[in-house]
This record gives sequence, C-alpha cells and structure tokens, in this order.
Amino acid sequence: MRTLGVDLAAATKKTAVAVLEWAGGAARLEYLALDVGDQEIVELFGRSAMTGIDCPVGWPDAFLPFIAGHLNFDAHPVLDHDGIEGRRLLAYRDTDRFVTGQTGLIPLSVSADRLAHPAMRCAVIQAKISLDHGPQPRDGSGRLAEVYPAASLKSWGLLARGYKGPGGAETQRLARLLEGLAQAAPWLDLAGREDQLAGSDDMFDALIASLTARAVALGRTMRPDGNQAKAARTEGWIHLPTGGLDELNGG
Repeated sequence: MRTLGVDLAAATKKTAVAVLEWAGGAARLEYLALDVGDQEIVELFGRSAMTGIDCPVGWPDAFLPFIAGHLNFDAHPVLDHDGIEGRRLLAYRDTDRFVTGQTGLIPLSVSADRLAHPAMRCAVIQAKISLDHGPQPRDGSGRLAEVYPAASLKSWGLLARGYKGPGGAETQRLARLLEGLAQAAPWLDLAGREDQLAGSDDMFDALIASLTARAVALGRTMRPDGNQAKAARTEGWIHLPTGGLDELNGG
C-alpha cells in the first residue's frame, strides 16, 4: 500500500507532500517534497491507495444559505444566525466541534479564519481529482480523507503544540518530536530525510498526514454516525486515529 500525505497551503511554496510505502510490517518514506503544485498532488493521488489532506474539504452547511440569503436580500437565512451562537454555526463544522470534544484542540475556521484561502485551493484540487479519478466523498469513505496532524499526534500520545514556526524553540521542539516519533514507530524508515523533516513543520505535517491516511485505510479512525454522518457528506470529516502508531504497520 502507498499512502500520500498533503500539508496544503494557499500557495505552492508552503505546500508539502509525503508518500509512504507500506510492506512487510514496515513503512518507508518514498517521496518527500516542498513547494508542490496542484498537478503533482493530483498525480500522486492517482498512484496512492489513500490520501490524507491537512485542509478542510468543505464548508459548514449553514454557511452557504447564509451567504446566498445576503446576496439575494433574503433576510430569513441571515437572521437565522443572529447572535454569537448562530455565527458559530457559520464558522465551525460538525467535525470541528467533534475534534474539540475529543482532543481539546480547536481547528481553525474554514469560513472565518486563515484556512479560507487554502480551502478554496483544496476545492479546486478536489475538482481536478474528480475529473481524473472520479469524485471523492468528503467523509473520507473514498480515497481522500481530511486529517488534522496536531490531533493525530495527540491521539498517538505525542507533542501536538509548539513545533510550528521558524524560531529556534520551535525547531528544537520539532526535532524532539521527530525523535519521539522514531521511538514510537521503530518500523518507520525515514530514508535519511530526518534533517529535512526536523527543519520543516510543513514536511513533518505531510508525513503525519500520510501516517493518518494509513489509519483511515485500515479503518482505525473515528467515523461519523447519525446526524454527523449526514453533515460529513457535505462538510467533510476530520479523521482521528483510534489506536496507537504500533497498529499501523501490520499487513
């Protein structure tokens, strides 16, 4: 099995990918890159069994009627979200609230925060994937799943905060985190890319996204049910690992 992890940014310069090859109870980092464009992502998707993408794949269900109401001077869909609680429904998806309840981490809002620009690019990439490989369900039941590396790290008992950024302290935390990952997953062969990973939180997050994609492929992530399942089909669903890293290398 080959899994692809994508740490998606609004521009190619900060976009990273990591491909893991799984065989014989081990995984090897087959490909790692920064400054990645849409076409390369689509091509790597086509060669991978499962892709984990660190970016929202949809918007809150309430957001589009709200915008349409404002556009068409229709007051009712807008007034339905009067007040701070109503606006939270515009800013956060069911999956965002679920992740917060499970991990204590608060995902950035796709409609009201810095994720809006990457999410627009993600929608374009999904459309390109659809043309070449067919539409991918937003709940992760196909070959594309939304992931959140910080939440995956926390689920695996690893450091989930404080490693992002160009500062010396952040770089040191990232290096220690990489050491912790190596101890927790001795079967993971990073193919001599440790320095690159320790020097780039983007590439490191792409690696974690690829590991999470493996968890999705093995059915070892939390899945939506009931009303969550309905919302996940349109809004997207962040896949949280349910077991430890040691469960990923079997098969």
